[in-house]
Amino acid sequence: MHCVVPGGGIAPDGERWLACRPGFFLPVRVLSRLFRRLFLEQLRRAFDPGVLRFHGQLEPLRDLRAFAAWLAPAAQAEWVVYAKPPFGGATQVLDYLGRYTDRVAISNNRLLRFDGDSVLFQWKDYRHEARHSTMTLTTDEFMRRFLLHVLPAGFKRIRSYGWLANCHRAERLATCLRLLGVEPAAAASPIIAEDYRDRYQRLTGRSLRDCPVCGKGHMVRIEGALPGDTPGVLARAPPGPSHVR
Repeated sequence: MHCVVPGGGIAPDGERWLACRPGFFLPVRVLSRLFRRLFLEQLRRAFDPGVLRFHGQLEPLRDLRAFAAWLAPAAQAEWVVYAKPPFGGATQVLDYLGRYTDRVAISNNRLLRFDGDSVLFQWKDYRHEARHSTMTLTTDEFMRRFLLHVLPAGFKRIRSYGWLANCHRAERLATCLRLLGVEPAAAASPIIAEDYRDRYQRLTGRSLRDCPVCGKGHMVRIEGALPGDTPGVLARAPPGPSHVR
């Protein structure tokens, strides 16, 4: 988990910027132990109703005594909350975090071979000094692990609080710039997001718009259905410049 925290904030009267003291932001050791306690408490609460799932080498932890014994050393160890100012400025920090927040579970250059039944890929073995190793998984198991990285519906990858909260971000950000004496950046032209069909065609060379039968007509959606709904009867159009699905 990464947290980007500003070294100050707007005073309650809205007319001053309150900065943290030079050379001090927060007591890191206190924060480390607080985070350790809260994290372990949430793990125990998730274990009791059976929310946690254990697979593979972790299956023995389904037993309450084994789980408690596994957590005990973690409660005694000193946890690390690494806090420091950004050396290269805010831009460098956001570029660094962007590689984690906007990428897929595994990059293409780590996929070494696929033969239709199994996938060979490269991974870092952090138990042995981050040594590069390879692993072969069946296609089903590889897809299962890959889909573990897909966020559940309604789950947000990035959350903003304080003056960056969505409900009053524009107003509070303008106040911060005014109090800090910073000129607001010129408005950039809107960026048109790439359509998923265009992206699919760019990556695969195949079109989702063309009819998969004749390759010439274009598919036109005339009705949609949500999971659990009973869609109406869809008519099939005669051969021609467009088909209906």
